[in-house]
Amino acid sequence: MKIGLGLYRESLTPDNFRFARQAGATHIVAHLTNYFSGRDPSLSSGNDLSGWGDCSQDRLWTYDEMSALVGTLRENGLQLGALENFSPKFWSDVLLDGPDRDAQIEGLKRLISDAGRAGVPCIGYNFSLAGVWGWKRGPFARGDAMSVGLDLDAIDPDEPIPDGVVWNMRYRPARAGAAPVTVSDTELWQRLEHFLREIVPVAEEAGIRLAAHPDDPVANELRRTARLVNRPEKYDRLLDIVDSPANSLELCLGSMQEMPIAGEIYPHVRRYAARDRIGYIHFRNVRGKVPQYHETFVDEGDIDMAEIVRILRDENYDGVLIPDHTPEMSCAAPWHAGMAFALGYMKALVQSADRLGPSFSKAGPKAA
Repeated sequence: MKIGLGLYRESLTPDNFRFARQAGATHIVAHLTNYFSGRDPSLSSGNDLSGWGDCSQDRLWTYDEMSALVGTLRENGLQLGALENFSPKFWSDVLLDGPDRDAQIEGLKRLISDAGRAGVPCIGYNFSLAGVWGWKRGPFARGDAMSVGLDLDAIDPDEPIPDGVVWNMRYRPARAGAAPVTVSDTELWQRLEHFLREIVPVAEEAGIRLAAHPDDPVANELRRTARLVNRPEKYDRLLDIVDSPANSLELCLGSMQEMPIAGEIYPHVRRYAARDRIGYIHFRNVRGKVPQYHETFVDEGDIDMAEIVRILRDENYDGVLIPDHTPEMSCAAPWHAGMAFALGYMKALVQSADRLGPSFSKAGPKAA
């Protein structure tokens, strides 16, 4: 198992590379979409009309750009673990089934081929129209640390997506009088299937894993649009569309725990690991489930993180774990302190994996 750190585009700096190494990370998961250009990205909920930002001027990442990132990380003693999230501008009509869908699919194929040549091993994505939306900041973690939480009863989950916005980012100017976007469960799965059948063979040839993130939050519907992966069995359904190692999971433990499922998440994690379908892991903890939950420090939530490491050890998982996001700590560098705590805890678990004793969870049957 390898320890990594996720960095947003404006945070891909020499100082943060040194911080990552000092905290024990060997890999970086990089976000090249600049969600918060010129703004503080700290635990932003992106719930206003502008969402997480404007990507309408984004251009497909090039071989030179991705190769330069791989080289820069290597020069700084790190490796690229993955790129996380396509810019909504790259695939808005893939998600919306719009007139530019086929042209955007061809663009994604070029991007993935170039990424493979550049040395990118994995690309995470979230097939969602509403994206991450609805939660808020608050002193929800230990010691009143600032974290994020969701209370569906405190918001209007049917608030429509503004025109020209998808995945909580603006990809084009709004058009007056446009009807709100809606999508049914059946339609969304049809769109995903088309995407995977077109893209997975290209990823296979490029030597890249595509890694699907579950919904966050894992509601059945949000902003009048269906949600895709909000139950473990839906992850199985996604994997079965194209049975290939290139069709994998960006396994977010927090999102899995938020799912209103019977039983625990451990048999599901074991099943995905045994199938060798985990691209990389968001190693974060939560307390509660949809419709009400909040994110916690990695050691205080509902998930036994030591048991997760035992499962990964038993199934010979050798991929990357990153904290994803963490509660902020009260000091001059809240983000860095929160990440340092999480990375230290993760590194201790991984270093002690062989001494953590036997796993208490066993693999269950495949989700029906």
